[in-house]
Amino acid sequence: MRSQLARAVLAALCALALSGCVDSVGPILTDSQPVLGARLKLQLYSMRKGYAEDPEQATFAWDGKLYAHAGGSMTDVHGFSVHPFEGGDYIIESVPVKRPQMAEYALMRPLTDGVYHVVVIDEADADAATRAAHCAKLAGVACRIATREQLFAFARATAARKKQDGGLAIRLPDAAERR
Repeated sequence: MRSQLARAVLAALCALALSGCVDSVGPILTDSQPVLGARLKLQLYSMRKGYAEDPEQATFAWDGKLYAHAGGSMTDVHGFSVHPFEGGDYIIESVPVKRPQMAEYALMRPLTDGVYHVVVIDEADADAATRAAHCAKLAGVACRIATREQLFAFARATAARKKQDGGLAIRLPDAAERR
């Protein structure tokens, strides 16, 4: 089983333990910027069959390279970065606590200002030719990638699926932002 991707702001940043996820040894997207601001306070939900379930809150703070876990739930996620992608979507690159040398990936789609739908980037979304060309199969690994081009091929396939399950992330005002 894969570690949880980072609920709704990382591949369903809400209870997504999927075995078809793509991962890499270390980050592939090295151009991290704090695209969502310096601090994030998130209300997170798992999405199943059209319903939001399992509410959680977590806080993350930008540390110069990624949004590091700063409080609340989601203690299984060390941190993540958010990268603009195609069509207004974003790619989330997360670092799990139990496997800090690895990176896992999700697609984040804005629904409205401060509200995001997040789904894990899944090798099963791509056709057989894409999987064969871009996916390394190692023992205990669903799909290991090593380049931006490989990641983007799988991200495009996941984006085309328009999945309903995954996670929902709602940005909440931080205590400093309420003043």
